[in-house]
Parts: sequence; C-alpha cells; structure tokens
Amino acid sequence: MTFLRTVQTVLKRGALVAAANWPVTFIQATADSIFKLLMAVPLIGGIFLVALVVGDEPVTLLTLEWRELAATIFSALLSHPLELALFLLAMAVVTVGGSLFVFLVKGGTVSTLVRGEREATAIEVPPLHWSVVTTASKFSVEAFIEAAQALFPRYAKLGVLLMAVYVLSGAAYLGLVMASRAAGSYYGAPALVTALFVAWITAVNLTYLLVQIVIAADDCGVGAALRRVGVFLRRDRRTVFGVFIVILAMVVLATGASIIATAALGVISFVPFLGPFLGLAVLPLQILAWLLRELVFQYIGLASIGAYVKLYRESADAEGRLKAAPTYPVLGHAST
Repeated sequence: MTFLRTVQTVLKRGALVAAANWPVTFIQATADSIFKLLMAVPLIGGIFLVALVVGDEPVTLLTLEWRELAATIFSALLSHPLELALFLLAMAVVTVGGSLFVFLVKGGTVSTLVRGEREATAIEVPPLHWSVVTTASKFSVEAFIEAAQALFPRYAKLGVLLMAVYVLSGAAYLGLVMASRAAGSYYGAPALVTALFVAWITAVNLTYLLVQIVIAADDCGVGAALRRVGVFLRRDRRTVFGVFIVILAMVVLATGASIIATAALGVISFVPFLGPFLGLAVLPLQILAWLLRELVFQYIGLASIGAYVKLYRESADAEGRLKAAPTYPVLGHAST
C-alpha cells in the first residue's frame, strides 16, 4: 500500500471511529468550553481590578486585543504588588483546577476511542454502512466514568509534566528574544526564535497526545509510555508525520472558515440604523456558529486520535507487544 493510500485509510478509520462514538465529541467540547469560561473569570476580575487601580473604564479595557489587554493588566498591577499577587494566584488556581478537570475528561475520551478502534471491524473498507460503523461504538456513561477515574492519576502526572515543559520553554523563548534584541537584532533573530519555538511546542503537543494514547492502549505508566512513543516514532515517523500534516491542514482550513464566518456576522453591526437590531437578531446565529466551531475542532482532534491509535496498534502488534486489552475496569464490561 502506498504512503498516501495508507494515510488516507488511517484517517478514514479514525474519522469513523470518532463518528461512531459521537457523544465524546460533545463531552470534550463541553469540558474545553468550561475550561475557557473558568479562565475568563479571573481575567475579567483583573480588568475591573485594573479599572479601580488606574481609574479607567472597564469598557475601554475590553476593547483592547487580548495580548494588549494582558500586558495592560500586568503593567498596571506591577506598581501594586499585593493586587498583582492575588491576581496571579487566582489565575494559577483556575489554571490548575481547570486543567485537572480536562485531564479527567480526556481519560474517558481517549479510552473510549482506543477501545472503539481496537474492536471495530474493517469500517474503512467500502461499502460504508452504518451497521458496520457501529461496531466501533463503545461509549457508555459508566465505562467513560470508570476509565476517566482509572487513568486520571497518570494523565494528571503527564499534564503536570506538560505544564512544566510549557513554563520552561516559555522562559527560554523570552530569554532568547530579549537577548537577541539586546544584541541589536529586532527582526531576523526574534523571527527565527519564534519559528523554532512554535515548532518545538507543536512537537511537544504531538508527543503529549501520543503518550496519552499509549497510556490508555497499554495501561502503562508515564515513563513506559514515553519510551514506547519513542520506539513508535522511530518505526513509523513517516506515516505519523503524514497524518499530522493532514490534520494540521484541516485545522488551518477550519480556522480560516471560522474567521470568515465571524467576520461576515460582524459586518452586520456596521449597517447604519439597522446595525443594533440586526446584531441582536443574529446573536443566536453567533452562538450557534461558536458551538459548531467547538464541535468541528473537537471532532478533528478526536479523529486524529483514532488515526494514531490504529498506527500505534499496528506498530505494537508488529513488535509483539500488543496486549489483548488494557486491564483497567472499563474494558472488562463496557456496553457496546
């Protein structure tokens, strides 16, 4: 089978596994939306705190772009150490608590997709019938909860490791950018450092996703999963990279479509006289567009998980390391 044909087949199977277990798309989208709303609470509180400190209007601050808004909040609070410490503490509490909640939900999500891909028939082979696709449907509330509970300690440990890598990478990035500017380079070196930083974070996120998959597929610890991901990437890096590029292209296209749709709805507010009334009328459409955007991005992400699961299962099977099933309770009696 050619390389392009393999990537196409793997992606098709992953997409069908995600579709067969469609409830996890809604669950994952809800969890991520809750996390974003939680992150917005201390940020909005910081806006009002800055307004009280500097005597500015909160509405004026809300008109700023988010990077400018964050810079304004920190710069305004630097002269008030106590308020800044409380703001950072609130952000830290929400970030850690929200992240742990996401890790908990992700355990059930990945476990469901791993089992669906493992036990599905050849759903990627035509003809496509829903009765065949449903062989990959392994979602149940009880199974999801049990898997989430079983995998949460390891996913939380992995998540803490990821956040530590983020912090260290961000500190190194800022240090290199400041050093390059101090050396008199304001464009070339900072641009190169930024490109390398983006590539590094992308590689870290891909590795993080693959380790999550291996933990759920092999019921192993974080250290063992990291070693097995290394072996997996050395063996099948070309196919993994092909799947990653296609998924990245889909995300870019979906992002572009989302931006165009948001801009099209925003144009209404510029219509003279009718703008406020039409803006109120299209508010449900804006909410619906936001919900659809969340679901589409979550589905693309879950389809990629299904594709990577198939690649890892075949790689592990070729090495004779594939288990019959993970040993955590969910796969012992989950309904189909």
